[in-house]
Amino acid sequence: MTRGFLLGKFMPPHQGHLFMCQTAAALVDHLTVLVCTLPDDPVPGPARAAWMMQLLPHARIIHFDKVVPQAPADHPDFWPIWQNICQTAHPEPLDFVFGSEPYVTRLAACLKTRPVILDADRLAFPTSATAIRTDPAAHWAMIPGPVRAYYQKRIAVVGAESTGKTTLTAALATHFGTVYMPEYGRSYDTMQRHIGWQPHDFQRIATVHTAMRNALAPQAGPLLIEDTDPLQTGIWEQTLLNTDQITTTPLPLADLYLLLDTGLAWQDDGTRYLGDPVAREAFQTRLTAQLTAQNANVIPITDTGPARLKTAIAAITFAFPTLSAPQRSVL
Repeated sequence: MTRGFLLGKFMPPHQGHLFMCQTAAALVDHLTVLVCTLPDDPVPGPARAAWMMQLLPHARIIHFDKVVPQAPADHPDFWPIWQNICQTAHPEPLDFVFGSEPYVTRLAACLKTRPVILDADRLAFPTSATAIRTDPAAHWAMIPGPVRAYYQKRIAVVGAESTGKTTLTAALATHFGTVYMPEYGRSYDTMQRHIGWQPHDFQRIATVHTAMRNALAPQAGPLLIEDTDPLQTGIWEQTLLNTDQITTTPLPLADLYLLLDTGLAWQDDGTRYLGDPVAREAFQTRLTAQLTAQNANVIPITDTGPARLKTAIAAITFAFPTLSAPQRSVL
């Protein structure tokens, strides 16, 4: 039985880290990865440890969060300190210490095992954690799926019925080269309309919507566009149950809400309820009030036609300038 060991900050984990760890795992029977973090790191330590557990489900992941010297110049006993840390984390005899940095040779000597340095020149995946932290959008392909949600921004397109949410959501996703979250409530409505609405229905819509969104996030780009979200589901609960209560939770809020106004004519597509203009405006008023109550980041979109898409793109680009460079444009 062979055992391997590697350590790193993984701040954040990227494809180069994953390549190194997967290569190491293929060379031994058991791999241990020590995720080293400090309290003031720019990326939280617990998140990094959790990501590594997701990315390497068959390895033993150990989170080390003690404040210790980070370089030989920091302390005269730097190497004995780290020898003790590694032997405490992995008391069993080691066959290999893996890594991509020169320190691996010295660390392996301390641990009385063999060093294996993997792709020290970063030829397979030319990136770094520093580059990703500085400009995640520019290095998006190097960010593994489980890590992407940490850097993503969510934009929810909301508004009363027949305000063009679905059309605008799809167009924005195309422009920004990402995927979008369809409105789950429309699918749920087709089976629930003839049964009658209950509070648990709206809780279910919010739960499934959130689960679908979380499943989409690893496949999306720096921006994830949503056709409505659980906050608007709560307004539907108030409207269809004729109540002031909301049992669904809107949290976490989207990073930006595009609130479409009711300037477009209402059209009945077979799944709509608010043909009465008064009821439609009442829904819009409730939605606006809830966004305000939640202190949401809201940009009203009042344009129609092609100008609407241009205005929405401009609003998103202004809000998230470093994440919003389109892969392709529909303008």
